[in-house]
Amino acid sequence: MDLPHHGYRATKQRARAAPPTADSVLFEDTSSAAPAMNSQGYYTPGYNVGVPPNDMQGATGADNLFTDPMANAAMMYGSSLANQGKDMVNKELSRFMAVNKLKYFFAVDTRYVMKKLMILMFPYTHQDWEVRYHRDTPLPPRQDVNAPDLYIPTMAFITYILLAGIALGIQKRFSPEVLGLCASTALVWMIIEVLVMLLSLYLLTVHSDLTTFDLIAYSGYKYVGMIVTVLSGLLFGSDGYYVALAWSSCALVVFIVRSLKMKILTSLSSDSMGTGSSAKPQFRLYITVATAIFQPIIIYWLTSHLVR
Repeated sequence: MDLPHHGYRATKQRARAAPPTADSVLFEDTSSAAPAMNSQGYYTPGYNVGVPPNDMQGATGADNLFTDPMANAAMMYGSSLANQGKDMVNKELSRFMAVNKLKYFFAVDTRYVMKKLMILMFPYTHQDWEVRYHRDTPLPPRQDVNAPDLYIPTMAFITYILLAGIALGIQKRFSPEVLGLCASTALVWMIIEVLVMLLSLYLLTVHSDLTTFDLIAYSGYKYVGMIVTVLSGLLFGSDGYYVALAWSSCALVVFIVRSLKMKILTSLSSDSMGTGSSAKPQFRLYITVATAIFQPIIIYWLTSHLVR
């Protein structure tokens, strides 16, 4: 029976797909094939186009750097420049600071300090004033009581400033400005004394093994006598001050003369062996005596205003 067509057309039946044959494969093996290219002629993403990994690239670059003779030469030249700069800096630091030399003058112990203080106050009983050496190098102060040091002058200077503050406080004259003036005056006088000594040795062409630190040490030993003088003046008045001043001055003069005698006067034999000109023996003696006599004057100048 024919059904009427209400504006609809019969659709055409779809053809069924043929069943897979034995020759067809579900997934295609592309492991051995070349990477596919798209319509523009570029390789599709996800394929490595013969580019090595990042770690292999870094290793290859490092190997090329170390095997390049120009790179090796540049590295060696740079390291040599760095070593030269380091040596130059160390040389300049050692020139201006002299750390190793400064350590020598602070190599002390309690036994040395006690013996040195006894020699400073009672030098008349000390017999051997010669500085001992080991392989042309002077022994440190802890091994030789005749070696100069900077520990005692430094501690004596600080103690003198503290004692001056006490004396000014007892006299109702203490103020930070006065104490600072006292400290700066003592320091300036010591600097002037060392500079005059160095200039005298240079102008008179006196050849000796005295260094700047040696002169500072010998100039700073007078602070020990200044402490004894001021302390005696505070305890026993003006009479005690002048007695202590006379004793300390005489002891310091003997100490300076006998100590510098081993440094300046004994170098005559070594100068006579050389061809250069040098100072006459009396000039050396004048320098030694003048340095020793100048110490009591400084002691009186720096302590007389503290005892009234």
